[in-house]
Amino acid sequence: MVTDPAGVLAILLAALAIIFWASSHPLIGRVFKIIPSLVFCYFVPTALSTFEVIPHESPLYEFVKSDILPASLVLLILALDLPAIIRLGPKAGIMLLAGTAGVVIGAPVALLLFQHQLPPDIWTGFTALSGSWIGGGANFVALGKIAHADDSMIAQMVVPDVFIANIWMAVLLFLAGRHQVIDRWTGARTDAIRELEERMTAFQQRVARVPKLADVVMILAIGFVGAQAARLAGTVVFEFCQVHVAVVARVLDATAWKFILVTTLGLLLSFTPVRNLEGAGASRMGTVMLYLLVACIGARADFETFSKAPHLILAAGVWMLFHIGVLLMIAWLIKAPIFFVAVGSQANIGGAASAPIVAAAFHPALAPVGVLLAVAGYALGTYAGIICMYLLKWAAGA
Repeated sequence: MVTDPAGVLAILLAALAIIFWASSHPLIGRVFKIIPSLVFCYFVPTALSTFEVIPHESPLYEFVKSDILPASLVLLILALDLPAIIRLGPKAGIMLLAGTAGVVIGAPVALLLFQHQLPPDIWTGFTALSGSWIGGGANFVALGKIAHADDSMIAQMVVPDVFIANIWMAVLLFLAGRHQVIDRWTGARTDAIRELEERMTAFQQRVARVPKLADVVMILAIGFVGAQAARLAGTVVFEFCQVHVAVVARVLDATAWKFILVTTLGLLLSFTPVRNLEGAGASRMGTVMLYLLVACIGARADFETFSKAPHLILAAGVWMLFHIGVLLMIAWLIKAPIFFVAVGSQANIGGAASAPIVAAAFHPALAPVGVLLAVAGYALGTYAGIICMYLLKWAAGA
């Protein structure tokens, strides 16, 4: 097993390089027309960690999530075409809310079905898990504290959270490679999405240039300086809210503020000449960082965990199926494209860590849509989680 973070990074980058080389190979590349390369970027690291080539846990994974991800978001949002995103219409927001509703309603249903196989206080753990599945991990601890879940209960929830969420994310990445077929089958209108892709592609072609060393250094500096500035400012804002606006502090912690401020910074820069760094490869650099994050998420997946808590994982699986069912029903009623279904779901289940990954799987220009929906998910997380908590208490008879 390679445990040194630098060694783990080398193996993951080598795996990504081989995958992209294979995807461009005339013969091997045919496989990637069936299964998107992003799916391999997820499951190859999973196989490497399962066979103990690299560990399931490493300081590298946390560093990529806490520092590389915010830097990539700045670079991805840098060239954002906000008017075109606004023209996407209300369906993206509707699917985000549908995903939230599916999580809130699905929790008590799953508890009622499996309550005899689970501990009596499992509702406290499910409350914490609902926070994770409405906006991402930033709300996990907050909802656990509100429900007075003890540390052992919180620890148990990590297993179904990682197991079920990772499987669903892999399914979404696969569906991204089939979105045109799915949208034709459902009759969904994708005009606004195609317009956004075309506008972003046209802008990239218009400002494209051979990057100079100064361009590359500037891109990296903007990404990482912006990320660290957002982290420090997020901590300051959170501490201020704790003292002066307690209700906000209970909803948004320092991590949530970091992603909100990173998104705001990227939006502001998109209205300045800095946006032209897109021509030197700003979003391409951000996408490389996102793929590294995908590899790190895949490496942390452990599909042997099913044997440790089968009933808990089955209950979480039913819960996720309810979430998916609500999404598909609403999508069918409003004829929403599969892109909105996938990103609306992942903005809930994974938050800012994975929503842009799923969005970029459809088209790199769409990654900012995932970021914006994930930020909205943070705001929903605690409020919807509290509603879910009372439903769970009712289902548990607590």
